[in-house]
Amino acid sequence: MVSLSILDLVPVTQGKTPREALHNSAELARLAEGLGYKRFWVAEHHNMVGIASAATSVVIGYLASETKSIRVGAGGVMLPNHSPLVIAEQFGTLESLYPGRIDLGLGRAPGTDQRTSRALRVDPQASEHFAQDVLELQALLGPLQEGQVIQAVPGTGLHVPLWILGSSLFGAQLAAMLGLPYAFASHFAPDLLEQALAIYRAKFQPSTQCGISYAMAGVNVVVAETDEQAQYLFTSIQQRFADMFRGSRGLLKPPIADIETYWTQSEKAQASRMLSCSFVGSPKTVQAQLNGFVERTKLDELMVASAIYDHRARLKSYELLAAIEI
Repeated sequence: MVSLSILDLVPVTQGKTPREALHNSAELARLAEGLGYKRFWVAEHHNMVGIASAATSVVIGYLASETKSIRVGAGGVMLPNHSPLVIAEQFGTLESLYPGRIDLGLGRAPGTDQRTSRALRVDPQASEHFAQDVLELQALLGPLQEGQVIQAVPGTGLHVPLWILGSSLFGAQLAAMLGLPYAFASHFAPDLLEQALAIYRAKFQPSTQCGISYAMAGVNVVVAETDEQAQYLFTSIQQRFADMFRGSRGLLKPPIADIETYWTQSEKAQASRMLSCSFVGSPKTVQAQLNGFVERTKLDELMVASAIYDHRARLKSYELLAAIEI
């Protein structure tokens, strides 16, 4: 069976606050732990009013404090926004507080727009140094070397597990070269999924962290008692993607009866392509869809995102998914 995990963007819905979104995520993390999900990740996004996980390491600490055994981590930290030393210190601290439970997924995108990147004081060329920064971070979390002057305290020798995240072939090649697990962002950029997986597996070099390749993919999943109910809930995600093409990234909107009245044909085509790795329906429908997807991709793990407006419906979706055999 393939492992199931959760990617939670800590969605802020219309009529709610970031504080409520964070508390909802903690409740979801506790439920996920009880249901047997493997890990619970949050992601770094800045200047987005509908996402409350910008201070990613702080949110991870909060979620880890609210749970006991589930792995908690970043999916991911956008490394060009930070120095490797600062990230080593932050995640070394988390690993010291919650040993054996912290993951560090690394992305090379800024996680925001150009104006926000400038507000973050990010060098526009920073992403070009991503591979070198990953190696530096890996060294900072590794054993202390003779003559080493710069240390992460805490962090040195803690070997926080690193993941390479990506939606292109670059990440697949880097993860393979470094012998790290690989997570593909097919929940919003599915086009190169199978090609990236093929490259990663073909070029994988064993490392001390990973003796064999390990691949995960992000997917959108909405499960409800009926196909109709699930499709209705899914319209919140569809509206969000349509809004992206309109240059609007607002709060997560409530579902609507007919998505065709909301988007244009062009928006529908673009959003549907980006959401092609979405599995929506009753437990029976989603089981058939996911089994076909896993059989085709041979994934080791699914990272499930479910941007559902109603928090109770979101909890129920993950509960129903956990009962499905994949």
